[in-house]
Amino acid sequence: MRRALTTLALGLLPAWATAQAPTTCTVPDQLPPARLSGEWSAHFWDEGGSPERPRDSGVLHLERHPEYAGSVRGELRRGTGERVRRSIVSGDVTDGEFHFDESDDGVGMAAVWSGVAEDCGGRLIITGTRRPSETARAPEPALRFRLEKAPGWR
Repeated sequence: MRRALTTLALGLLPAWATAQAPTTCTVPDQLPPARLSGEWSAHFWDEGGSPERPRDSGVLHLERHPEYAGSVRGELRRGTGERVRRSIVSGDVTDGEFHFDESDDGVGMAAVWSGVAEDCGGRLIITGTRRPSETARAPEPALRFRLEKAPGWR
């Protein structure tokens, strides 16, 4: 019995040590739609503000873009309760740079997102700036953002 417990403990040691090791992040050159697809948590804060005090938050759901290979499209839901705002987003990651276009009505452009995607031990994180487009009907101030892909498949 004691030998079985020792063997079990030694077998779990590499997994424990890996979980305790600090995670390094890399900037991938390309992220195919399959890696970008899924559910992301989204947090927005003022340019001079702090991510710990977000101005707004939401959920971004992305899928492979039906018209453009290598791109994704999806829906962003920001806010809570009766103040939920929905918009359509589409874009991709090329040469490590993240670019998205956002539309409130599926026709006109409301905002442009740019940032950097990082792979942190298999967990994707995208940070950058969301700026209102020049043609936005009701422009908002520029906001910083952080997207984190929800763990697992969704």
